[in-house]
Amino acid sequence: MRGIKKVFKELKHFPTAVVGLVLISLLFIMAITTMVVIPYSEAKILWRGDEATTYKNPINARPAWTNIFREEKWPESFAVKFSESDDVIYTVIDKEENENTEKITTKMSYSFDYNYGEFPQEILIYFDSDFVKSKPFVEIRLLTPEGRDIKIISKGLRPEETYRFNQDMKLESKLGEKTSLIGLFATLNPKTPEEPEVAKGTYTLTLTSQTFEAGSSVDAEVVLHGLVYGFAGTDHRRRDLMTALLWGAPIALLFGMVASIGVSVLSMVISAMGVWFGGWVDALIQRITEVNMLLPFLAILVMIGTFYSKSIWTMLGVTILLSIFTAAIKTYRATFMQMRNAAYIEAALTYGASNSRIVFRYLIPRIIPLLIPGLVLSIPGFVFLEASLNVLGLGDPVLPTWGKVISDAYYQAALYNGNFYWIIQPAILLMITGLAFAMVGFSLDRLFNPRLREQ
Repeated sequence: MRGIKKVFKELKHFPTAVVGLVLISLLFIMAITTMVVIPYSEAKILWRGDEATTYKNPINARPAWTNIFREEKWPESFAVKFSESDDVIYTVIDKEENENTEKITTKMSYSFDYNYGEFPQEILIYFDSDFVKSKPFVEIRLLTPEGRDIKIISKGLRPEETYRFNQDMKLESKLGEKTSLIGLFATLNPKTPEEPEVAKGTYTLTLTSQTFEAGSSVDAEVVLHGLVYGFAGTDHRRRDLMTALLWGAPIALLFGMVASIGVSVLSMVISAMGVWFGGWVDALIQRITEVNMLLPFLAILVMIGTFYSKSIWTMLGVTILLSIFTAAIKTYRATFMQMRNAAYIEAALTYGASNSRIVFRYLIPRIIPLLIPGLVLSIPGFVFLEASLNVLGLGDPVLPTWGKVISDAYYQAALYNGNFYWIIQPAILLMITGLAFAMVGFSLDRLFNPRLREQ
C-alpha cells in the first residue's frame, strides 16, 4: 500500500500522468454508472432495435446538440399518447343510446408548436381500439398556422393499427407535393416558389372517433420523427447511439484490462519458470515463443470468428493465449537470467527455499516495476483490437460496442451520406481511451526506468 501511495505521489510531478489519470477515472465512472443505470439485460433489448423499443426514434437522426450550430433549427422528435397527456382536449360531441347500440362521437385535439426550418421525417399514429363486433370509425384532420383545415383520412379501425402519413399515396396525390408531409407543413407563400418552405406556428391535430358498442373505446399515440434526436443521434435501425457509446466503455475497459493483465502476468510467470528450471522447460518455452511469433495473429482471430464463435469471451481467451508467447517472453527471460545467480537467490537456496517460493517471492517481485508500464501501455492496443474485430464483422453481435457502431456506419455509408456523427463519436472515445492509458503508461515508464528518469 505504501508503494502504491508513493507511486501516485511521484506521478503528481508528471502533468501528462495527471491528465491521463483524470481521463481514466472519468472512463471508469462512465462505465460503472452505465452498468447501474442501464443494466446489461436492458441494453441488449435496446440494441436489438425491434419496433417495440425504437418506434419513437427517427432513422439516421443527428444529435440534438447540432442544432446549436444551425440558424434554422432542425425538428426534434416527440411522442404523445392521448390517454396519458394533459395537453389533449377531449370533447364528447354526440351520444346516442338504444337497446342494442351506444353510439358515441368523441373529438380529441392536440396542438403543438412547429418553428423549425425543415420538414419532419415522418408522422405516425398508433391506434389502439377496443370493441367486440362493430369497428370504431375515426377521422383525422390537421389545422395549419395559415388556417388550412386538411382532412387526412377517415376509416374504420382494427384493434391495433398504424397510420403513416408518408405512405398514404392518396393524401400525397391530393396535396400535390413530393411527400405528404411537405404538402401538410409547407407554407402557401414561400419566398422561392420552386422550393417549399415550412409554415411555422401552431398546428392542431384532431381525431374524431365514433364507437358503436357499450364499452368500446379508441386511444391513439402520435409520434413525430424529426431530424435530430438525443445526445448521440440514431442509426439506420432507429437505435439510440447513446446506448452503444455508454456501454462501449465497460466492454472496452474489460477487454483491454483483462487481456493486458492476463498476458503480462502469464508471460512474466512463464519466463521466470523457464529461466529457473532451465533445460528442456526453457527450451520448450523458447521454441513455442518463436513459432507463435511467426503466426498471423489477426488471421487466426478472423478464422476463429468466422468458423467457430464471435463471442467476446472466445475472442478474449484466444487473444490472451496468442499474446502470451511473444517478444515479451524473451525480454523477461533476459532480465531473469541476470537475477538467477544473484546473492539473495543463493542465500534462499541455502536455507532450503522451494522452487515455487524462489520464483514467486524472489524473482517475479523484482521485475514488477518493469511490468507495470508495459501493462498499462498495452491496454489501448487490446481496446483497439476489440474495436477492429467489430469493424471486420467479427465482434459479438449481441454487445453494443464502439467498434460495432463504426462497423454499422461503414456498411451504411455514413460518411457518404453526411452522417459524420455516426463515426466521429465512437472514434473520439477510442482515441481518448488510448491517449489516457498512453499518457499514464509513458509516465510510469519514466518513473520506473532509471535511464529515462535521468533524462
